[in-house]
Amino acid sequence: MRAYLLVLLLSAIVTYLATWAVRYLARRYNIHPAIRERDVHKSPIPRIGGVGMFFGLVAGVAAAGSFGWFESLFLDPGPIWAIVGASGLIIVIGLLDDLIELDWTAKMGGQMAAAWILASSGIQIVSLPIGGLTVGSFGVSLAVTMFVVVLVMNAVNFIDGLDGLAAGVVGIGTLSFFVYTYVLAQQTSPTNYFSTAGLLSAIVLGMVVGFLPHNFRPAKIFMGDSGAMLLGLLMATSAITVTGNIDPATVTDSDLLPALIPLALPVMILILPLLDLFFAVVRRLRRGQSPFAADKEHIHHQLQDIGHSHAGAVWVFYHWTALVSTTLLLLFWFETGPVLVLFGAWLIAALIHTYLPVLKRIRKIRKALRGK
Repeated sequence: MRAYLLVLLLSAIVTYLATWAVRYLARRYNIHPAIRERDVHKSPIPRIGGVGMFFGLVAGVAAAGSFGWFESLFLDPGPIWAIVGASGLIIVIGLLDDLIELDWTAKMGGQMAAAWILASSGIQIVSLPIGGLTVGSFGVSLAVTMFVVVLVMNAVNFIDGLDGLAAGVVGIGTLSFFVYTYVLAQQTSPTNYFSTAGLLSAIVLGMVVGFLPHNFRPAKIFMGDSGAMLLGLLMATSAITVTGNIDPATVTDSDLLPALIPLALPVMILILPLLDLFFAVVRRLRRGQSPFAADKEHIHHQLQDIGHSHAGAVWVFYHWTALVSTTLLLLFWFETGPVLVLFGAWLIAALIHTYLPVLKRIRKIRKALRGK
């Protein structure tokens, strides 16, 4: 644990300092886009915070390479270099999109190239722990892995619309995933897969911790497409390195839930962003627009439309992310029944939190009617 915490701390410090430097350079040289119609901020703010986060990633990987606990990961450094290389590419693509707004086909091509770098290095979904299911040939595995990575990158990118939203959601979800991978490593013989997932989770947590002070409302810098896609890339990679390499033939009925958690956790944590992504693509295609066209109909916009403040909408997302990630973690340790009871009670609280502005308006209307 100490090694993970040291990596997390170093990544956080480097991300914080690098993001501060990026903010300074952006102000000095006016590196910020014009305010768009869908933006909720009123003054120009830089959208290149992903650069600072990338420095945090590199620092975390470099620190891990100097710690003996992670020595086995660097005996075959190919996957590690692939992760850094894919991350660097996605930063470049994101920066270009943030600064000059790439055509959506060029952006998608860059995302697929980054996903290909990961998959071709061996970070692939080879099998799923469900009834001995294997994905198939190398080509099929490559395609499935690339699809998952691109999907998660865009899901995270789609919720990056409010101060602290994407970073906080990813941070809460990654914390749960880190706890899971660490406990799993303690209960089994540690392998490179679990160490890779735990290491990436610790680094992402450090990146989020270092970036949030700059990004929480009122934001002084945004992570932009570069930062959001980087976080999505690393989240997907962490999950794939665990579930994608479990031999389904060795998974018994009692092991099925623990084996599925690394697959289910990122999906469930991002269920709102994934739904947001799906409905946005459908909505835009029906209008004859690009699936990457911008609008103000995302879930976080709708939360503000029903009465939540800027920060209030962010906390609703945090609440739902904590609900899902904590419930899945508890299923790892406890019987299903008690966990479902807790989930049901927490679900009611989350729904009340979500629709609290509506409930307040209804209460005011009833009060006014009684007064008449």
